[in-house]
Amino acid sequence: QVQLVESGGGLVQAGGSLRLSCAASGRTFNNYPMGWFRQAPGKEREFIAAISRISDITRYADSVKARFTISRDSAKNTVYLQMSSLKPEDTAVYYCAARSGSRASTLSNEYDYWGQGTQVTVSS
Repeated sequence: QVQLVESGGGLVQAGGSLRLSCAASGRTFNNYPMGWFRQAPGKEREFIAAISRISDITRYADSVKARFTISRDSAKNTVYLQMSSLKPEDTAVYYCAARSGSRASTLSNEYDYWGQGTQVTVSS
């Protein structure tokens, strides 16, 4: 089992920045590719970013590419999502996830463990 706890969400003006953190506990953090997803009201959960176990591969949704950066710190068992140039359409609940497979997947159904989510609200 892996327990995930997100933090760092909040209210920010358009054009601003936030850094989300996801602290993992339980089994060995380095065994798991990690991902970030988000879900806006009335919409399906969508992929944002993913990172491989050793950070050699990162993947991003086109909507956030060049604005968001995913990273991980194995010493802290934490994965981060640095968000910049935020837009009102980035408003959503953001979730981190871990998967037991080997790939940094973009598919939510391939992730096994999920955090409770953190709200990000971007005002115009």
